[in-house]
Amino acid sequence: MGLILLKILPSLGYLALAVIGRGGWHAFVEVPALVGLAAAFFVVVVAALFVGGNLSSGVREDRGNRWVLAAFGIVGLLMGIVPAYTDRLDFWTIGGDGVRWFGVVLFVLGSALRLWPVAVLGDRFSGLVAIQPGHTLYTGGIYRIIRHPSYLGALILSLGWCLAFRSLPGVLLAALLVPTLIGRMNAEERLLQSEFGAAYDAFRARTRARLIPGVY
Repeated sequence: MGLILLKILPSLGYLALAVIGRGGWHAFVEVPALVGLAAAFFVVVVAALFVGGNLSSGVREDRGNRWVLAAFGIVGLLMGIVPAYTDRLDFWTIGGDGVRWFGVVLFVLGSALRLWPVAVLGDRFSGLVAIQPGHTLYTGGIYRIIRHPSYLGALILSLGWCLAFRSLPGVLLAALLVPTLIGRMNAEERLLQSEFGAAYDAFRARTRARLIPGVY
């Protein structure tokens, strides 16, 4: 029950920030693409309740990486309100309704990519950088292509969220997630290598792309 509330309450608060930034509920729903964004948002929140994952420190955790949670929190709060507020002011906005709907599509695709690995890994997927009890190394499915699909999903959905508000400042905020995610990936890979040794080295050699094949 606690984990469910931990997923629902921040999500509702995040959407509330966007509504406030846009100037209230009426100003928010007068834009069809934002209604679509809100609908997609609720579907994602409900789906997140059933895909698994946890916040357990497990049997071994890299506690030195917890600063990432604070960084995610700060950037996340800003992304909740800044794109909507700049959209309301028509300040540094990009394009029109086409950009908004493109953002909604990216949000949906990014959310699916974010949740897919959580569903596959179940309780092995933690909000902390940690080895869980009975942890095994999964290298199938999309992990044959990229090593951190959930983080790519997070970047895509964040970009989509900001584009739904046509917000250039929002896009710049989304870009701030990149160095934070790199720090997170570094910590995860160190921990997994120390736990699984040669098996993880072989996986990393076989799946060279961290996020985008041929790019990074």
